[in-house]
Amino acid sequence: MAGVTPARAALLLLTAAFLWGLLGIFGKLAFALGLSPLEVAFWRAALGGGLYLIHALAVRARFPRGRDALVTALFGLAGVSVFYASYQLAVRSGGASLASVLLYTAPAFVALSGWLVLKERLGLRELLAVAATLTGISLISLGGGQGVHPSVTALGWGLLAGLTYSLYYLYGKLYFPRFAPVALYAVALPVGAAGLAPFTPFVHKSPAAWGLLLVIAFFSTYLAYLAYAAGLRHLPATRASVIASLEPVVAAVLAAALFGERLSGLAILGAGIVLGAALLLSLPGRKKSGERRP
Repeated sequence: MAGVTPARAALLLLTAAFLWGLLGIFGKLAFALGLSPLEVAFWRAALGGGLYLIHALAVRARFPRGRDALVTALFGLAGVSVFYASYQLAVRSGGASLASVLLYTAPAFVALSGWLVLKERLGLRELLAVAATLTGISLISLGGGQGVHPSVTALGWGLLAGLTYSLYYLYGKLYFPRFAPVALYAVALPVGAAGLAPFTPFVHKSPAAWGLLLVIAFFSTYLAYLAYAAGLRHLPATRASVIASLEPVVAAVLAAALFGERLSGLAILGAGIVLGAALLLSLPGRKKSGERRP
């Protein structure tokens, strides 16, 4: 997208954050129509992967082969199958706003995994951010709120979502410079759908349910990833991370308006600490650890 101004790039990132913030809302609406969290995750991966496959073929993108294809498939199982499923399960068990906040534990997992796997330095800032994340989660679990259920199950699914979401950094650091993201997603998402298929209880779906699944796949998956990638190319990663951190705010506001979800004062403080830790890890001086969903 040649000639994209910083203002337009910021608008693209805001669009991506808004569309991701809708995921929990769409999930709760889908549950009300009789779909399970696993089926929502399956169709998000299957339909979204189909859109990326069409896109990749249309632009004649180079697909990973051999070992690269195997690594991408493994990423599809962890970063799509487990991530998509655990996020929707967190929405069902704890609420859309809680699931969205817990997703932002990912930068802390990135810092730890970068230290363990990539042998990156774990400095004072990273240690403070990890400690702040744990503090924030503790406050959220103690605070709760109206329509918000920070049970052990909800926290477990939310943290698993954050952990598997953090794999996007490790995988992206190795593969996004070498392959077009559309080609990688065209492989990873269908593999993720295949990984979910044996565990998914498929039910008869109304036209409204199919329409909602298509909206999730197109807007909150395909279009959101494209908008974020396009905006990130024209803004520093730090600013991009700050803008994208509006995602849980969108989720919390809409969840409050539509479903009566309201975090308590203590839980809001905890959520703020978690988001602050995520932003701390996105500040200049740490290589790309603040980047999200490349």
